[in-house]
Amino acid sequence: MVNSEAPNIYSITEDEIDINGLVDKITLTSTGAAAIFSGMVRGITERDDPHQTTYLEYDSYIPMAEAMMKQVAGEIRERWPSIQGIAIVQRIGRLYPRTPTVLIACSAAHRDTGVFEAARYGIDRLKEIVPVWKKEVGPQGEEWVEGEYIPRSGE
Repeated sequence: MVNSEAPNIYSITEDEIDINGLVDKITLTSTGAAAIFSGMVRGITERDDPHQTTYLEYDSYIPMAEAMMKQVAGEIRERWPSIQGIAIVQRIGRLYPRTPTVLIACSAAHRDTGVFEAARYGIDRLKEIVPVWKKEVGPQGEEWVEGEYIPRSGE
């Protein structure tokens, strides 16, 4: 059974991501574990097409993005009913190397109840369906980076 009273946070923001504050908001008195994924801007990319990045510029259609984040949280709860709290936050705007850009956090009573898998699913699914666009700017110029999202029926 999915707990509809459990804390969910999903937002697109220009503000700095407060990891401790978000984890606090998804922590219950019965929470014993939280898995946190935080993506950040790389200044140097070493695999595939090695290059330097001066900054990334993120943009999003916020109402649709937050609705899709809510969908991702619902999918997590369906797959891992033991998850207590979920936070999904994406920053937009100009972000420089070493800056956190996205946070996925899931809490549960115990670490062996799928909390790691749920957080991993959250970031993978966010990359698949949430409308966030990224422009990469560096010494080599600038380009919009395309994701691998291919809409499926019903999305």
